[in-house]
Amino acid sequence: MEKLLLIGINTRSMLNSALKLDYELYSTSYFSTLDTPEIKNQKIILEEHDDESSGVFEDQFDSSNILEISKDFIDEADYIIPISGISPSDFSKKDRKKILGTKDVSKIEDKFKFYNEMKEEFNVPETFFINDVDEAVEISKNKPNTQYILKPVKGSGGYNIKLLNNESTFQLNDGEKYILQEYVEGINLSSSILGSKDSKKTIMNSRLLTENDFKNNNSYIYIGNILPLTNESILTKVRDIDKINNNMIETSENISRKFDLMGSCGVDYILNEKGLYVIEVNPRIQGTFECIEKSLQMNMLDAHIKSCLNKELEIPKAKCYSYKKIIYSPCRNKYEKIDLDNIYDLPHIGTITEKSEPLLTIIDKDSDFNRLCKKIDYSSKVVNNETKKHQQDVL
Repeated sequence: MEKLLLIGINTRSMLNSALKLDYELYSTSYFSTLDTPEIKNQKIILEEHDDESSGVFEDQFDSSNILEISKDFIDEADYIIPISGISPSDFSKKDRKKILGTKDVSKIEDKFKFYNEMKEEFNVPETFFINDVDEAVEISKNKPNTQYILKPVKGSGGYNIKLLNNESTFQLNDGEKYILQEYVEGINLSSSILGSKDSKKTIMNSRLLTENDFKNNNSYIYIGNILPLTNESILTKVRDIDKINNNMIETSENISRKFDLMGSCGVDYILNEKGLYVIEVNPRIQGTFECIEKSLQMNMLDAHIKSCLNKELEIPKAKCYSYKKIIYSPCRNKYEKIDLDNIYDLPHIGTITEKSEPLLTIIDKDSDFNRLCKKIDYSSKVVNNETKKHQQDVL
């Protein structure tokens, strides 16, 4: 039996799909959620204990730690699937050959290199490489009619993105490289792609959700997705949803051919009155994974593996809507069981989650869009209310 290693921030959803396939499984994950399947060959970075805080993810996560404790798994595995938090570039050349997915991500993960690769062929926001905040402010002053955001050259999930304005007083993190990018206001969208040696196919478009969609607070941290993309799920009035979908399909497939994307990958967009802007490419299994599984009723890990091995694959049509919403903790709280059947990525009972850290994920499906939204809204309220009941004093 061939050996498959899943490695990244949270392997729960991938493990559930992998257990339905014929592989000897290995898993290394930063998070250990209550609902993560237990397997024989498994390593966890974050150990959760009663009455102890799980800390702040941004302060504690380091991809090199995951790779370090996974050395024996990496040596043993026939195949490796890196998910969010781990880059193919982190592996040695020898081990990179085992990766099922896009192996060369050097011109994708570096956002300035990505911009230079894209700017002649695709609609992308104007982007500058900067050395310090003063340089960013100077560029902004020279273009008073354009608003800009600061982003780390590398990174995902919407973390550490700052809107630049006249009141900006923040500092850049030492040792981290940044870009200054034209701020494009509009609707966040995403395409999910399956790439093989012979074919690049967009299998689903979705409405991508950030914290700004719910709080209007200029925070671009990833919250979730709604799919498939329709007049209802786009959550705003548009003239021609079919034209938008077709434009996304064509653009995503052109991009996937340009970068030779393999397996399940994604392209993020912003849509406004000026058109469709390409924001970034996710050259790995993305956050829509479980939503697509629910909507298409197919095993997406199996689809990813078959695409990477250039095996034939039939993609069914969407059978329902699916909605994913990450709940970030409204307060410092001690987790107690919540009686809902559509919540995932659960903390261990009795552990403490800090305010604004990811608490859990709500995922549901329904053929009726309005009914689905009501289910998600209801679960969100229950989770927030239950969390506040178990609020802990800030240390």
